[in-house]
Amino acid sequence: MKIETIIPQPVIRTERFDLRPLRCSDADLIERHTSDERLARMTTAIPHPLPPGTSEAFVARAMARDRPSDVWAMDGTKSGGAEVMGVVSLAKLDRNQSEVGYWVAPAYWNTGLASDAVKALVNANPLGSETMFASVFQDNPASARVLIHCGFEYLGDAESFCVARDEAVPTWTYSCRLKR
Repeated sequence: MKIETIIPQPVIRTERFDLRPLRCSDADLIERHTSDERLARMTTAIPHPLPPGTSEAFVARAMARDRPSDVWAMDGTKSGGAEVMGVVSLAKLDRNQSEVGYWVAPAYWNTGLASDAVKALVNANPLGSETMFASVFQDNPASARVLIHCGFEYLGDAESFCVARDEAVPTWTYSCRLKR
C-alpha cells in the first residue's frame, strides 16, 4: 500500500487580494470569465465556446487529492473586488522545478493584477522549487511583460497547441531561478 502525502495549499496574501485554493462556489465566476473568447485564445487549455460542465470539472480537478497542479483564485473580496478575478497555478515538474500558469479576467487586464499574483506566487514558492518556468503566446506581449517584471528570463521560442484556436501557436518560454 502506497501512502501519498498531499501538501495543502497555503493562502498567499497580498495587499490587494489573496491567492486562495479554489472552492466549489468558484465555478460560476470561472465559467463567466473563461467563456470570454479573448481570454480563451490566450490559454492552451480553455476551449471556446466553453462546453457545459467545464468549469465544474476544472474546480473538481483543482480540489482533488491527486491534482496535477495547485490552483489559486485571485480573490479580491478584502478590497471590495470579486471572489475570482483570475487564477494562478503551479505544476510540480521533475528536478525540483515547477511551471506557472495564469489567466486574469478581461475586466482586470492592465491593472497589475497578473504581475502581483505571479510575484506573490514566486515569493511564496509553496512547492520549494529551485526553478519556475512559464510560457506565453507570442501574440500576448503583455503576459510576457508580467513574467519579466516578476524576475523571469527569456529561454527561447517554442509552440503550444491552443484549444480555443484549434492550432499550434508560437510561444516564448521563460524561467526564474529561486533563492531557497
